[in-house]
Amino acid sequence: MSSTPYLSELVTSTLAGRSGSLADNMTKNNALLFRLQKKDNLKPFSGGRSIIEELEYAENSTFQRYSGYETLNIAPSEVFTAAEYDIKQAAVAVSISGLEQLQNSGTEAVIELMESRLKNAERTMINNIAADLYSDGTADSGKQIGGLQLLVADDPTTGTVGGIDRASWSFWRNVSYDCTTDGGASATGSNIQQYMNAVWLQLVRGTDRPDLIIADNNFYKLYLESLQAVQRVASNEMADAGFTSVKFMDADVVFDGGYGGNAPDNHMYFINSNYLKWRPHKDRNMVPIGPERFSTNQDATVQLIGVAGNLCLSNAFLQGVLKD
Repeated sequence: MSSTPYLSELVTSTLAGRSGSLADNMTKNNALLFRLQKKDNLKPFSGGRSIIEELEYAENSTFQRYSGYETLNIAPSEVFTAAEYDIKQAAVAVSISGLEQLQNSGTEAVIELMESRLKNAERTMINNIAADLYSDGTADSGKQIGGLQLLVADDPTTGTVGGIDRASWSFWRNVSYDCTTDGGASATGSNIQQYMNAVWLQLVRGTDRPDLIIADNNFYKLYLESLQAVQRVASNEMADAGFTSVKFMDADVVFDGGYGGNAPDNHMYFINSNYLKWRPHKDRNMVPIGPERFSTNQDATVQLIGVAGNLCLSNAFLQGVLKD
């Protein structure tokens, strides 16, 4: 039993009050999530054993030109399928022992201690989810969120994404361009725009095109070096959100490197955010998991903060990666 009667109410109410802010801070600390939020592509789901994204993968095969009484093709066309994504879970614990409660006696002292631990737990959750959004989803025996290294893969001809085998279905493959193999030389400040053009042109479908390009330290540096000072057009929206960015065509080129950066080395991801969604469960989006827990054999109180969901793709061939 907790030695401080008011503690359980304090922990639970404080966490509940901060949960909305925690979810919001996660988007503000990750350029990809920020863009998805701005495009209204943070789509909570309400239940089920998995997350389903419906896909339009083919045109209607009955289109034909005809004359007069010519027979028309009225056969059914299979044009839709669905990708199925597993629900991935993560949690962080905030705890306080009975001794710490006694040592920090008084409501104000306990609140100060818990505030420090809550802030640390929030940073821990944000940093790890931000890292997972670039992952290949294999950490912890596949319990990790499937990030960009899975959805926009270096080798898009292999592997299974959303239950669909990329070796069998070409529509489910992203564009991948290797500077050395496809371009003939490693990326430099003098050739990186040429390589970016090569990727970009494969990802334009009418008005559909990438709106976000995420770069690691080196590729962002090379792109900056390729620009004349008068050509450095910044994105006001991304800058206002705290992200260092410039423009390529009309897409924001965002730096996600530096200390604690998560973008893989020598990579640029060309993202069309119309087809990428962050899908948290509506009841598990950076919120407390159940009531506080009192240890049965320890003098301690624990509260968990959790998230459940996944990053989901609904169009692969309009996404691209430039790598070296």
